[in-house]
Amino acid sequence: MDFLPPFHFPSFPAAVAIPGLIVLAFYVLKRWSNPRKRNPNYPPIAGTIFHQYLNLHRLLDYQTDLSRRYKTFRILTPFCNYVFTVDPNNVEYILKTNFANYGKGELTYDIMRDLLGDGIFAVDGEKWRHQRKIASYEFSAKVLRDYSSAVFRENATELAGIVSDMALSNQMMDMQELFMKATLDSIFRIGFGCELGVLSGSNKEGKAFAKAFDETNRQLLTRYFDVFWKIKRFLNIGSEAIMKKNVKLIDDFVYKVIDRKIEQMSKQQQETQMKKEDILSRFLLERERDPDNINERYLRDIILNFMIAGRDTTAATLSWFFYMLCKHPLVQEKVAQEVREAILLKDKVAIGDFAACLTEEALSRMQYLHAALSETLRLYPAVPLDVKLCFSDDTLPDGFDIKKGDMVNYEPYPMGRMKFLWGEDAEEFKPERWLNEVGDFVPENPFKFSAFQAGPRICLGKEFAYRQMKILAAILVYFFRFRMWDEKQQTVKCNAMITLQIDGGLHLCASHR
Repeated sequence: MDFLPPFHFPSFPAAVAIPGLIVLAFYVLKRWSNPRKRNPNYPPIAGTIFHQYLNLHRLLDYQTDLSRRYKTFRILTPFCNYVFTVDPNNVEYILKTNFANYGKGELTYDIMRDLLGDGIFAVDGEKWRHQRKIASYEFSAKVLRDYSSAVFRENATELAGIVSDMALSNQMMDMQELFMKATLDSIFRIGFGCELGVLSGSNKEGKAFAKAFDETNRQLLTRYFDVFWKIKRFLNIGSEAIMKKNVKLIDDFVYKVIDRKIEQMSKQQQETQMKKEDILSRFLLERERDPDNINERYLRDIILNFMIAGRDTTAATLSWFFYMLCKHPLVQEKVAQEVREAILLKDKVAIGDFAACLTEEALSRMQYLHAALSETLRLYPAVPLDVKLCFSDDTLPDGFDIKKGDMVNYEPYPMGRMKFLWGEDAEEFKPERWLNEVGDFVPENPFKFSAFQAGPRICLGKEFAYRQMKILAAILVYFFRFRMWDEKQQTVKCNAMITLQIDGGLHLCASHR
């Protein structure tokens, strides 16, 4: 698959930046070519950060090509190694066996903190454990599960109404944009108890917030490859100046959400009808017990981290899923048939009435749909690469040594394409690989299928994500057939930010069944 450039190149003139990187690359190669400084058990050198820079337009394909040559390898940088691995034994060791030795670290925190601050995806230690503990309690609560399912059904019904109108007029629709809006509305209601209204277009502030969030998200990943980003931030020029303005817009919006929630909870307390359905309410209650550690900045960080978890990942996966359905119409029809059989409705019903039938029991019968979503995540994981900092010298299960300060990456995107893991048909979209002989879904080893991480950092919202995706997919596929707007278009291109999205959107058309 071809990829467009997923990042913006540094704004410094190429005549200065590229020769500088070439000199830097030769310096690094010379340094590591000294046999006295090389560890004989160190992973093989597959290139330098300069090579990654040159391949930014096809970074995930480039990483996949390297992973086919070396299951574990390193990329040289001026200050440390970037180590990459697709070996499930190494992944298990990093994420579980020696979990304490691998964390986000200062580099990732420095890159992420302008947007994510001290949120769960940017920190280690006590702050991570504190947020994880409260979020874990919430995700296991029946009240949140029931509340979220109701929200998912309502948002899916609203989205299906929009698709219906566009199908009647044979309009092109950007499904990725629609999914982004629907999931953003959902996470704001579930996470923060407020209506955002971006799907309906009723909230201009919400639309501006979503745009600023996407642009900042993209810039964060660029920082891993832009050696000049701190200079640009200090001088407030180029992409970093734009990011500063976007972060200001994001902050203003989120603080308004927090203030409204505090006011709402205060009124509910006075009326003795305080609700605790959303996650922000729980953290605000926790703040009453621990005001020194939970201030408004900390609450802001929590909101934005849960946005990443609850919006971008689900919307991106649904976009790739519907792209796969369009490329594999037989799979699309098989999913639609399973949904019809699971719901057991004889007569045609309105979209809202159908949504009400999507109970936990009905969703559990959709084994093929679950398999097709998992197959999508295997090939197009929402987070294509994940990095951890090594805190002290270590040796991975494959025998390669890692030094303190190395950035160790496990690679869900390349792993989904490895024949030694998935067989000769690894690059084929084949939902049946997840089903046993009687058609029941069989989960894979989470260290082989690492789309939701694994070990202590395994995604708390995994079941929530599947539930939302199944509700949205079931409603849309039951009522509509989808195909590419441009049927001559064979492929779409990746736009890799923190999450794996389709570059330029997913342009489809729909027809009523």
